[in-house]
Amino acid sequence: TKIHLVSRFAREKYNLRTFLVLLSEIKLLIMISLVPFLAFGPMQIVVVVLVVLLLFGGKKIPELMRGLGSGIKEFKDASKDDAKDVDPKIEDKK
Repeated sequence: TKIHLVSRFAREKYNLRTFLVLLSEIKLLIMISLVPFLAFGPMQIVVVVLVVLLLFGGKKIPELMRGLGSGIKEFKDASKDDAKDVDPKIEDKK
């Protein structure tokens, strides 16, 4: 189908509208072909959890989650501070 799209573009006038239509059709083909790989179902989640358990072990995962949580908290605090610097009217909503 990609060859068909390119040959159609070669047959038609070389204008911007035709090129944009061709790009949108190629984008649609790529998105449709990626859907099976990006769809997470329960089985994929189980596989990911098992891989994480095998890589890090049961004792290391709580430490990783604590680190992730503290990193997210620091990021939120920093983004609030930046927002206050930009607009002093923003109040802390705690």
